[in-house]
Amino acid sequence: MATKTVETTTSLQKVSLLLVVISSFLIPFMGSSLSIALPLIQKDLAINILMLGWIPNAFVLANAALVLPFGRLADIHGRRKVFTCGIIIYTIASLLAGFSNSGMMILLFSFLQGLGSAMIFATAIALLISIYPHKMRGRVLGIYVTAVYLGLVFGPLLGGFLAQNLGWRSIYFANVPLGLFALIIIFTWFKGEWKSSDGEKFDLLGSIIYASSLSLLMYGISTLHGSLGKLMLVMGIIGLVTFYMVEKKCPNPVIPLDIFKNRRTSLSGVALALVTVATSAMWTLLSLYLQDLRSLDPLTTAMILSVQPLFVALLSPLVGRIIDRGDIQLTNIINITGAILCTIGLLTLATLGEKTTLVIVLTGLSMVGLGMGLFATPTNRNFLESLTDKFYGVGSATLSTMVYVGQTVSLGILLFILTGFVGDVQIIPSTYSLFVEGLHVTFIVFAVISAIGALVAFTVRKYVTTENMPSD
Repeated sequence: MATKTVETTTSLQKVSLLLVVISSFLIPFMGSSLSIALPLIQKDLAINILMLGWIPNAFVLANAALVLPFGRLADIHGRRKVFTCGIIIYTIASLLAGFSNSGMMILLFSFLQGLGSAMIFATAIALLISIYPHKMRGRVLGIYVTAVYLGLVFGPLLGGFLAQNLGWRSIYFANVPLGLFALIIIFTWFKGEWKSSDGEKFDLLGSIIYASSLSLLMYGISTLHGSLGKLMLVMGIIGLVTFYMVEKKCPNPVIPLDIFKNRRTSLSGVALALVTVATSAMWTLLSLYLQDLRSLDPLTTAMILSVQPLFVALLSPLVGRIIDRGDIQLTNIINITGAILCTIGLLTLATLGEKTTLVIVLTGLSMVGLGMGLFATPTNRNFLESLTDKFYGVGSATLSTMVYVGQTVSLGILLFILTGFVGDVQIIPSTYSLFVEGLHVTFIVFAVISAIGALVAFTVRKYVTTENMPSD
């Protein structure tokens, strides 16, 4: 049983949800708005393209490599404690990043932002399902997903406005007041602690092997077109195999492998990873298409791309309320329909050409947005509902890891296909036709991956029964 030092009350539930909403908005807001600010950062700090590319990569790598160890630490030492430390580190790193005067400084603080973000995402969902009863978890998970996608909606729009009118530093400074507000709430009203593995030892060796191996794997995937990338990929795979062997023999592993013996958990995780791979790089590809081939400005491009996360943000709370009613058959239908809609939307985007009407772009984005809005919340719940409260922290962290790895794999596939068609050159009028061919192949590959995710989601339904739905 989870160790609680305070009785769960309605006010505590509201406070925890507010904190998770704030933190879950901040991080995707930072990530999506940074893409608008990178050209300004490059010009202001006079940094090369390689270091510029590593600014967002350092953030993602720190998240992916550290979220799982922090999830385990939260189960041992307390989820509130790790969550609070994450908010503190993220807020301070954001402030310092805004004062950076060199590429190396902003790279360092981006990594520290990622470290704080890993602590937050390792504990956010775990806190919600520790505090809220089973009958309300679909609702709060839906609100959590909405906060994440609202961050993605407002990141490019508000980030573009701030960068254009107040400079790129204002994007980092915008995180500080919200971070301070969250800390005031934590120290004033969010009392108590939630942990489930008190007294157990932390697997330091396994954490080091895991973090380094996953970093190598993600770097290798993102640079697969080069020989160094291939070497890193192989080293990362070898490292993860080593990690698996070490964890099998560890009495207190950083990730209990037994949780994946439950088919509902493992298949839900696979479905989430596949759909994440299929949809994550879509923004990058369409941003290139709209700005380079269609000559749209960054703000107009951001407004068009915001259609997809806006649909997810609007739909997720409604889906959460529906699945809380306990109609398992309806929940399965919603989940599977979401993955199918994502596939149809990706196939729609695969038809784009140099003169295709923007209505087709908006239609494809809307279909993917509707699909993700239907798919995300029930999939997250399927994964977490099959875990005991002992593994809420590591389960929450595992979900975040799957998303980060899926995003990296998605970008790696995109770069691999596009460089195969266009080469390592700029997108100019003479390469437009090659770019469009690469776009078609990329979206078809993503649609196939999404379809496989739909099939896996369809399989999960056999393992979601009334017998494994706990009651509160």
